[in-house]
Order: sequence, then C-alpha cells, then structure tokens
Amino acid sequence: MVFNDKVAEKMFEKMNDSDEGIRLAAAAGLKTLYQNGSLPMPQSNGNVNNHIHTQYSFSPYSPAKAAYMAWVNGLDTAGIMDHDSIAGAEEFIKAGEIFGIATTIGFECRVDFSKTQFNGKRLNNPDQASIAYVAMHGIPHQNIARAQEFLTPYREKRNLRNRKMVENINGILSPFGISIDFDTDVLPISNAQKGGSVTERHILFAVANKLLERFGKGEQLIAFLQNDMGIHISERNLTWLSDMDNPYYDYDLLGVLKSDMVEKFYIPAKEECPDVSEFIALAKEIGAIPAYAYLGDVGSSVTGDKKAQKFEDDFLPELVEALAKMEFCAITYMPTRNTLEQLQFLSGLCEKYSLFQISGEDINSPRQKFKNDLILTDNFKHLVTATWALIGHEKAATKNIAEGMFTPETVAKYPDLNQRIAVYEKIGRE
Repeated sequence: MVFNDKVAEKMFEKMNDSDEGIRLAAAAGLKTLYQNGSLPMPQSNGNVNNHIHTQYSFSPYSPAKAAYMAWVNGLDTAGIMDHDSIAGAEEFIKAGEIFGIATTIGFECRVDFSKTQFNGKRLNNPDQASIAYVAMHGIPHQNIARAQEFLTPYREKRNLRNRKMVENINGILSPFGISIDFDTDVLPISNAQKGGSVTERHILFAVANKLLERFGKGEQLIAFLQNDMGIHISERNLTWLSDMDNPYYDYDLLGVLKSDMVEKFYIPAKEECPDVSEFIALAKEIGAIPAYAYLGDVGSSVTGDKKAQKFEDDFLPELVEALAKMEFCAITYMPTRNTLEQLQFLSGLCEKYSLFQISGEDINSPRQKFKNDLILTDNFKHLVTATWALIGHEKAATKNIAEGMFTPETVAKYPDLNQRIAVYEKIGRE
C-alpha cells in the first residue's frame, strides 16, 4: 500500500507491530481516517476469500493487516486459514469488526491417509505421498481454544523435524560458507512463541535473508543460484530478481528457493500429521466443517513456487467418493489455480456426493491479490453464495453448536444440501 498521508502510512506499518493491542489500535485509527474522509472509502465489489494466511503461519500480514487488506480491496468477507494454528483468529475477528467486513475462521493442516486406500498415492502434497492438506472451516468461536489445544503437540513435533531440516540445509550450504540457525534465524521470523507455526517457508526465508546479506540483489546472487546451486530460474522469476527496485525481492527469492530446494532438504512428516479420522473427529467435536483442499494437476504455478506435477486428477472420482464416506463435509479449492475443465469436473463430483464447495485464494505472499474477480463470474458465483452460508454456519454454531450446518439435527431438518446452503446464506447475510 502507498499512502500520501503520513499518519495513515504509520498506522499501516503498526498493523504489523509485534503487539496485538497496538495492531488493533492502529486498525481502528486507520478506519477513522477513512470515516472522516481523509482517505477514500473502499468500494465493496462482492468479492470473498476464505483462505488468507497470516504471520501465525507464513505471510507478510498480521491478522489485523490481513483483514484490512481484504476490506481495502473491496471484499465483503475474509477468512483466516493458518497452518497448524488458529492463534490469530480472535484478532482477525476483532479486526473484521473494526473494518466492517464479515469474517470466518479456520486452520489448515496435514493429515495421514496411510490407513486408507490412498496409502502411497500423491494426493495434494507436493512433497510427500499419503499425506494431504486439509482445512477446518467455520470453527465456532467458543471452540477456538480447543482447536488450538489439538494443534499444539503437532506444532511441537513439527519443530523437531524443522531442526533436522535446518541441519540438512546447512549441509547443502556449508561448502559455500553459509549456514542458518533454527533458534536465531528461523524462530524470530515466526510467531511460534505466540502459538504460531514454523513451516518450510520460514526456513527458506531465513536462507533468503542469508543470501541477500552475502550477495545482495541482482547479478551476483543470480549467478550463485544458477551456477553454484544449480537452480533453474524461470523467466518470470529471473525478471523479478534482476529488478533492484523490486519491493517483493525477498519473497520472490523465497519462491525460487522453494521451487527447487525443498526436495533436497525435506524430511517426510509423520508424527506431526494426525490420522485423517482424528481430524474428522475433531471437526464433529467442535462443530466445524472439515474440508479436503483440492490441488489438482499443476501446469504453471500461480504462486511461482510449485513445479508442474500430477496430483489427484487421475483418481479424483474414487477420492471424492471416499472423502464423502469418511464424513468430510466439503472440498475447498482456488479458482485461479486450476483450469475451468478441472473445476467443472470437481464441482460435478461435489454435487454427486453432496459435498459443500468452499473457495479460497491462498494468500501468503505480497504478490498475491486479495480480490479475485473470477469468482464473480457465472461459473463460480455459487462460491460466493457458499461463503455466506459458511459465515451463517459459523454464526449459528457460535450461538449453539447444535445449529451448525452439518449437525445431525440440521441435516434431518434440511436434508438437501442446496436448501441448507440457502438457509445458512440468509443467516450469514443478516
């Protein structure tokens, strides 16, 4: 964001302060500048996004700043979706109230499918077979603490593996006199001490910082990556890394490193991934909506950090049928990441097995746009309706968990999913 108003600029920066109270105060102050006419009021465009990461996993945005970015880009709703953590949810809700934007809360994690018929298959995880990314949507607010309690031991186990992966990275970098330390280089760029997670992106961001310290921006760094590290840099990324004034340089460098290096230092995750049945059990306990995160075969990666690779498409009908039997309630997907043909096929399967469809643009980099006008087109406008139904579910279940969208009582009352969506959309929009 660029402001002509110095006060606004300062408040914008403070929304990424280390103190939550300061972040929320800055959000309130910034909203006042819009209300008194010092800044032009954003215009709502009907857009929605249910998959925004914050600094409680990996993102350039605090929960307060993420809510602001959604609001200032004209979104009507925004959803927080951090890896292995829901520690930012309450701040996100409060920030949403400040800006007058409807919010929904959830978390993303990886689960183990090895006890299912998909053992050994590559699902939606670029790094590992049998392990899948899933999302817990619409968590009733009274159960935020329970969700975080569930995730805490898995974050702890993940950090044990993170330390070993840092050792692997140092083995790759040591011939060049470069190394990183988990405690002094990785942890400080995370919110681990406040209940956030540490991911492979944090590790590689620490590497990016070391490389920038050593080589600076531009030719010397590019030469090191290509000639010494043997990393292929796409034309798009090469253009970005050649631009000395690129405001997102560190994030673009991270994207280059992630697209090439993860497979070289990655250690398979096991203990930090609950069995898929445990994930479903938690969803039932806390009244949330468990969703499988469809990736689909990747051609050109929208985020610039995924290689062309095959995922679930070859066995998608079998997978969706099994997800329904496992009692997943939904499938979530990103309209900009797949082809129309992929998503129409997926949507048809969701309808066949009465699975709720949830959209989300995966925001964890400053280059990614909060607003996605594709979702307002005829092919995807049902995802806007679904978002309001998701918000309706969260509101209803926060008042009374038995009134959630997928409880036995609600399903008995409204057995048709489309009817249920219409009912909860109305609750969400009220």
